Amino acid sequence: MQITAKILAELTSGELIGNPDAVVKGVSKIDESEPETLSFFANPKYESHLYSCKSAVVLVANTFVPQQSFTTTLIKVDDPYAAFTNLLEQYHQQQLPSYEGISEKASIHASSVLGKNIYIGDFAVIEEGANIADGAAIYPQTYIGKNVKIGTGTIIYPGVKIYYNCEIGNNCIIHAGTIIGSDGFGHAPQTDGSYKKVPQMGNVIIHNNVEVGANCTIDRATMGSTIINDGVKLDNLIQVAHNCEIGKNTVIAALTGISGSSKLGEQCVIGGQVGFVGHVNIANGTQIGAQSGIMKDITQEKKAWIGSPIYELRESFKMQAAYRNLPEMVRRINELEKLIKQLKPDENI
Repeated sequence: MQITAKILAELTSGELIGNPDAVVKGVSKIDESEPETLSFFANPKYESHLYSCKSAVVLVANTFVPQQSFTTTLIKVDDPYAAFTNLLEQYHQQQLPSYEGISEKASIHASSVLGKNIYIGDFAVIEEGANIADGAAIYPQTYIGKNVKIGTGTIIYPGVKIYYNCEIGNNCIIHAGTIIGSDGFGHAPQTDGSYKKVPQMGNVIIHNNVEVGANCTIDRATMGSTIINDGVKLDNLIQVAHNCEIGKNTVIAALTGISGSSKLGEQCVIGGQVGFVGHVNIANGTQIGAQSGIMKDITQEKKAWIGSPIYELRESFKMQAAYRNLPEMVRRINELEKLIKQLKPDENI
């Protein structure tokens, strides 16, 4: 990557302030800036770094008014973070390895359907009846099971395992080590205290523009489908159990576990290490803080929650404030008891 500030301003439709010929060869954080890099400034707490910034160009908001002198070139845009993300995406695409063609070392069943301009890497396995759409990339050591469908432009990174009959939509990204379509956790208790495995007859359907992080597990449904809707983003190390459904554009941070038949609404934001019991329904726009435990339905839309069990966020803050005052409250109660005992020495308190 090598680009001038003038071209960056054109790409972002921004207002250039400074040297139009400033050269950018990479990117850096504003608090760890390096020469000949692009940074962005969006959070007010980082403003002090701007005035000592070594970056060649910094993206700032249209409303930004500097309070000190600076040496870097600025580009004013509507949303610095969004503009930086768009530029970073273009830069990232240039850095990705360019693979094409089908490896002779791949194992591909004769009945599978392969689209145009696809990539299949070394030691990938494509089973009977699988359908790989145009422009898809199947990286080395990946397993695509019987009758699996992979959509247009989808990327399946090394070591991913997709079990039979599962469906992946268009423009999805499945990161290394993830397993899609493993059996749901279904075991029926028997009279002798043992458990009998319940056959898991369903599948997993992942819709379009979904990204699944590394080492996630998404279990197939007992009957029907486990469904991940359009635009969902899953972090690494997430468990989605059988018959769950995750609504459009919901984002979930690492180490979250979602028990069977739970339904998460659209545009939810779930923090790390959150646990859901089975069969709960979560309203659209719900926000849940890290390490929370969800043991009942959330019916109010666009509310924030935290805790285990969860409380509404503002109520939780009040409880935390009260909890911090407990030692002082206990001390005062003990003093009051002593005073009462002095006033009424013959009574037990």
